[in-house]
Amino acid sequence: MSRHQSYGKSSKSGKKRNVLKRFERVDVLKKLGRWKKGENTKVTNLPKTPILP
Repeated sequence: MSRHQSYGKSSKSGKKRNVLKRFERVDVLKKLGRWKKGENTKVTNLPKTPILP
């Protein structure tokens, strides 16, 4: 049985995401110098960050 063409292609790895995962956001905050190791332990309420290349 084949997949319907509306499901799209299986290789979506080349597509750019517009939402960062938590560990990616923490990495960006570290690069910007806005991450303090002992202070920011909560999962929620992380500040918004620009998407860096």
